[in-house]
Amino acid sequence: MRDIMGMMGKVKEMQAKMEQMQADIAALEVEGKSGGGLVTVTMSGKGDLKGLKIDPSLFKEDDVEILEDLIVAAHKDAKSKAEEVMAEKTKEMTAGLPIPPGMKLPF
Repeated sequence: MRDIMGMMGKVKEMQAKMEQMQADIAALEVEGKSGGGLVTVTMSGKGDLKGLKIDPSLFKEDDVEILEDLIVAAHKDAKSKAEEVMAEKTKEMTAGLPIPPGMKLPF
């Protein structure tokens, strides 16, 4: 019976840690850049676009396609950075727990 109580305590502790981590991720902001910094995208940890900065030198009619590609690349860079931070936080939180390799937590 003690093992079950101990397990329940660990489950509650893990739940509290997960809730805190989700709050930390929601508050996280990452920047992605492309074109050597000509386009900068700011995203939340959940992937919401928070800001976009475009260097004025890109505002030429014949450069519209390049600008569109740079925005997409900057967004991809920011998303990649957010995913790296989330993976690191998850790894820290689950250190020492017997979680099977490749298992993704629910967020």
